Amino acid sequence: QLHLVESGGGLVQPGGSLTLSCRLSGLELERYVVGWFRQVPQVPGKERLGIVCISPDKRLTFAAFAVGRFNMSRDDPNTAYLYINDLKPDDTGLYYCAAEGPRRGVWLLETCDLSTYEYQTWGQGTQVTVSS
Repeated sequence: QLHLVESGGGLVQPGGSLTLSCRLSGLELERYVVGWFRQVPQVPGKERLGIVCISPDKRLTFAAFAVGRFNMSRDDPNTAYLYINDLKPDDTGLYYCAAEGPRRGVWLLETCDLSTYEYQTWGQGTQVTVSS
């Protein structure tokens, strides 16, 4: 059974940077898409918004708002990272990683998307607070 655990959240001053980690455990990890999402107070209904995801062949898909300040890497199947630069108070919220898959065959070569319904497994979230 796939299991995800986020870490790295905390209190950061505006303009600072943060790296969040997502630790995956389970089988066939290399076949999963991993995505980062966030839940921020200014979004009605506490909807989780996609930030960036990475496909099994390491291609990234970014949400429009995330271009420039957010990045993601996954150097090994067990861990994915979210890098956030120039943090703003509006970035305050709960950050989640999630996994979609396992993908097989030609589906392994497809890019990922940021629709929350695509992701079957979620971590518990890590809180990021941006404040001076």
